[in-house]
Amino acid sequence: MWTVEGRIGPPRRSWSVTEAERTSSGISLEDLKGIRQRVRLREPQRVALHSWAFAQLADFITYKAKRAGVPVVFVDPAYTSQQCCECGHIDNKNRVSQSVFLCRNCGVVAHADRNASRNIARKGEAVWTAGRESRVPATP
Repeated sequence: MWTVEGRIGPPRRSWSVTEAERTSSGISLEDLKGIRQRVRLREPQRVALHSWAFAQLADFITYKAKRAGVPVVFVDPAYTSQQCCECGHIDNKNRVSQSVFLCRNCGVVAHADRNASRNIARKGEAVWTAGRESRVPATP
């Protein structure tokens, strides 16, 4: 089971790292390198985006997780907000509004951030598993 920092704002150690440590889970984070160059926004949103320290936030979580022995993986954020966490269908029309996700394939309705966080968790688990399998020596 993987946990995700699935909300915007400073991480709470009591939720992310401590909870992952307590449940023997890991933490998946979106790899947000280059987000400022990729995103085109209007002036007010641009100011808000540039005030966030994405790298610093990730560094804090990684630092605290490492101290607690909790694995952290970074995943590609592509399509995590458009993909259904239940059936895997990707469609930009699945995002009905900023907060509502409605899958055009299976009909699941969810909060958009919760749906995306489940997709990030699933990707994180896949990345972690693939990384562990690549380091396992072959059995003779």
